[in-house]
Amino acid sequence: MTGGGARSRPPEGKAAIRARSQDEAIIEVTWCYYQEGMNQNEIAERLGISRATVVNYLSEARRRDYVRISLDTDIFRNQELARALVDRFGLQDAIVVPSAPGEPDPSLDRVTRVVADWLPSLLEPGDRLGVAWGETVYRVAEAAPRTTVEDLTVVQLVGSRPAALGFAAETCSATLARRYGAHCVNLHVPLLLSERDLAERLKQEPVIRMQLDAVADCNKTLFACGTCTADSHVVHTGLLDPSDIEACASKGATGVICGRLIDQDGKGLNREIEDRMIAVTLEQMRGKDMGLLVGAGANRARPMLAAIRGGYATHVATCSRTAAEMLNLA
Repeated sequence: MTGGGARSRPPEGKAAIRARSQDEAIIEVTWCYYQEGMNQNEIAERLGISRATVVNYLSEARRRDYVRISLDTDIFRNQELARALVDRFGLQDAIVVPSAPGEPDPSLDRVTRVVADWLPSLLEPGDRLGVAWGETVYRVAEAAPRTTVEDLTVVQLVGSRPAALGFAAETCSATLARRYGAHCVNLHVPLLLSERDLAERLKQEPVIRMQLDAVADCNKTLFACGTCTADSHVVHTGLLDPSDIEACASKGATGVICGRLIDQDGKGLNREIEDRMIAVTLEQMRGKDMGLLVGAGANRARPMLAAIRGGYATHVATCSRTAAEMLNLA
């Protein structure tokens, strides 16, 4: 019979012990490699494990976000093409990474990773960051470091629409908010309604009205400008069909910002479908403290140039190939 003292802790299971032991080994390997500068063979010899295990533990540490590898973004901001973009287009700042070789162009991955490192330095306490949708923005959110931006609000700029691989608007905004420890305002409505009157009625609902006020109140934005081709994000999500967007392109459509078409000068193409959309307007995208335009790859130069001409971008992030093409087109 035991006394009334503290209860003894139940014995730890073998599986839990093994898991804890492996976690400690991953941390030790990570410390040796990144802090002590040891190579993989030296670590394997010190810990009495195989080199292959060291490689696996380092890979697992990166997967768990135990370690984050980044380059100083000033390297890319001071690059010659970046300064040329700023001077030519009157931007506040730009960042240009070297284009990656290969087809299809893998440079977008490089660009979104450097933007993920750059973006926190562009944010201040009290900012209201409007976040667009699509693959480019989603990649930035996924690559974003886990940090805290005090008193930051992240706002979903477009209503919901089914999208492949998690590129949906609510995923982009929620992921970035979680990474930054920020408050998130989602826009809990479909992006496209079947009737204009239905869209207008929904906009007047008190909760939706409050969310749309947050959209209008953003002082900074993160967005991409899509293409007007059959492989555009708005086609993949069913917002427009291939024949429709081709017809628009023949009439001057050059890019897509938050589901809205623009011409080569950044002016909106007021189409019937836009009266049935619930999303940030083009006018609301202009005149921000920061409009960070992100993009790279084939056919992106003209849409990005149109977005700059339209006054939507104050900051640009792209690759060297796209930057050079933008300068040649200007």
